[in-house]
Amino acid sequence: MVFSKNAKSIPSSKRSLRPWVFWPPFFVCIWGVFYSLIDVESMVEQATWLNTKVLNVLGPVYSLAVLLFLLICIVVYWSPLGRVRIGGSSAKPLLSKWRWYTITLTTTLAVGILMWGSAEPLYHLHSPAKALNIQPNSPAAVDFSLGTMFLHWSFLPYAIYTVAAVMFALMYYNRKQPFRLGSLFYPLFGFNATKRWSKSIDALCLFCLVAGMAASLGSGILGLEAGLKYMFTLGGTWELKLFITLGIVAAFVLSAITGLLKGIRLLAAFNIILFFALWLFLLCNVPLQKTFDMMVGGLQDFAIHLDDVSLYSLKYNDTWAHEWTMMYWANWLAWTPITALFLGRLCLGYTVRQVILINLVLPSITVILWLSVLSSTSIQLDQAMNGDIFSMIEASGNPGDALFSIFDGLPLATITGIILLLTAFLSYVTAADSNTSAMSGLCSNGISPESPEPKLWLKVVWGVLVGTVALTLLVFSSIDGIRIMSNIGGIPALFICLLVVGGLIKLLFNPNAAKFDEQVN
Repeated sequence: MVFSKNAKSIPSSKRSLRPWVFWPPFFVCIWGVFYSLIDVESMVEQATWLNTKVLNVLGPVYSLAVLLFLLICIVVYWSPLGRVRIGGSSAKPLLSKWRWYTITLTTTLAVGILMWGSAEPLYHLHSPAKALNIQPNSPAAVDFSLGTMFLHWSFLPYAIYTVAAVMFALMYYNRKQPFRLGSLFYPLFGFNATKRWSKSIDALCLFCLVAGMAASLGSGILGLEAGLKYMFTLGGTWELKLFITLGIVAAFVLSAITGLLKGIRLLAAFNIILFFALWLFLLCNVPLQKTFDMMVGGLQDFAIHLDDVSLYSLKYNDTWAHEWTMMYWANWLAWTPITALFLGRLCLGYTVRQVILINLVLPSITVILWLSVLSSTSIQLDQAMNGDIFSMIEASGNPGDALFSIFDGLPLATITGIILLLTAFLSYVTAADSNTSAMSGLCSNGISPESPEPKLWLKVVWGVLVGTVALTLLVFSSIDGIRIMSNIGGIPALFICLLVVGGLIKLLFNPNAAKFDEQVN
């Protein structure tokens, strides 16, 4: 395959708004907020119905697709395509490998592994997948809990992000395609086709990300709410949720204003220090041998039963996969198109193989080490307390309670509580910062490697809108609304990501088509 020379003639226009990209998802989200205020019961009922239908039909597709993403990453790593350098042989990296790694880790799953890393294993411990015939709270349930955590949070979600990031980096830097999600489809359809459908694709992906970010922000609000309750005995009122939302939105908008290589770089560096400090603190206060044994058991369960759990919806008629695995796949997919724009920008100067290493392998190993300590500690304390922690989060409906309960029983509870609050806050800010900038860039003309920053007011608008949607979800539908929003956002993103995989497979057979072309420079 030879790319069209149309690629070299893309103009760098004035920094203006792309109205057909900006306004449709904006008004859809506004309509959803007002619908919730007017008739929340009807909104929840219809969203639940749609969510159930989608999962029944697309659940198997989600399962197969996610495994495909991991497989394609492995193949690309060892293929000639893995040696292709982003931006050409003379391209200079935007970031050092360490800075790159810290930003990738803290802008993707950080807020999730902090809050859900303590709560989710307890759900799997007490209510494992029924069709697997695992006795609740048994040694097998412990292995299943940790194995499922590794499934949901390590290699598979990072593989989804990596596939899209690699494709965008190759098209944006090497083929000089515009800062558009349609550029992801250039290997399959060519310049003219992707240009024709670019506005529709970008608008659709913006809606997906608003849904995904709102769901993630909702989880972040719950986590911070739990922390403030423990630290300052504050009640779970809607006013407190509003205060937290305003604080998070203000922080990531201010960070986004500073640009890619300023605010977010500093936030990520500080955030990663806090993460490692908390991990070391836990490691010094838990039974090391038991924790290690639980990690080994979880890894064995992950490896041996990968097909049973990841393909659960294909094999069994059970709601467990819908409530957990499918929800996660949908959420990761909802984030993927926009995340590809952000992560792809960071790849300049590195080979595709290095991109896979920094974006997939190293973050996955880090997450496994983190969850091995945090999740196993949560399980051990819950068992020692006869299931009291699980009963508490079931009663409150706030999974963040589990995280602060763990540290509340350890030395230096006040200090670690403050660090937890700060870490949770920065975790979402860094993630929202990166994606707010990408969303704003997608709505703008004239974004290029030489001029990468969109207008300030767009960052503010998207930041406020995401916060409004998240707050509405929490106030009117709580954690169930978050899950439903994640699933709905992942529907169109699933098919977009499958097309991206198709394009990457095409490049595998012709890696020269992905190389930097001096003629388009």
